[in-house]
Amino acid sequence: MRRHSRGMGLVELMVSMLIGLIIVLGVTQIFISAKNTFLSQNASAAMQEDARYALSKMIQEIRMVGMFGCISTGSTSFIDLSTAPTFSSVNINPISYTTTTTGGVTSNVLTLLTGDVGTAGGTPSYTVASDCLTTATVTTGTAILLAGQQGFPVRRIIYTYTNNQLSTTVGGTTSPLISNVSAFAVSFGLATAGSPYVVSSYTSTPATADFAYIRSVRITLTLTDPNSRVRDQTFNVVAALRNKLK
Repeated sequence: MRRHSRGMGLVELMVSMLIGLIIVLGVTQIFISAKNTFLSQNASAAMQEDARYALSKMIQEIRMVGMFGCISTGSTSFIDLSTAPTFSSVNINPISYTTTTTGGVTSNVLTLLTGDVGTAGGTPSYTVASDCLTTATVTTGTAILLAGQQGFPVRRIIYTYTNNQLSTTVGGTTSPLISNVSAFAVSFGLATAGSPYVVSSYTSTPATADFAYIRSVRITLTLTDPNSRVRDQTFNVVAALRNKLK
């Protein structure tokens, strides 16, 4: 008996190709989705790491604002400022925040006068040499200590936000800190004479008389992804001043 061999017809072939194409497209879509998720998570993690690095550095410096060794902020009755005349003005307000516009470019500037460990910032901006009893001399840079004196290095740090970049200036040298910053703001937590250790309000523009009542600093930082893989992320942190500027 003669048997006829049977093969795949055109219809069966087209159906098989269609099913195979659907499977390939599905696998491709899953791969693309997984890749996009991976890139988005990496972008988000990078933004969080940048924010953590910048904010942790700023918090460390802010906590040391007004740290002049055994001399309290504003105590100038027995301090000789003749060898560092610029120290007198920043001693009154060792922390400030200003917004300036030059040539259509707006810059937010946070200026700090902080205690320096003596190595992280290299040569200090100032050095307070004092016997912590009756005499204190402020000199620019390092100082030669006399018998019975202690030296307290002080560093002037400037954080500047402009053109979507946050940078630092120490000793006249400016270095970029982080990029892709879409917003940067600073406000000060103020106490009152009646409750000198309790923050009652926050303001970005404290009056000169309010500087003695600054107890904390709130920083708001918004970062953006240059590739638009994730939405902008805003980070808020509050740093308490250990020296309380009083």
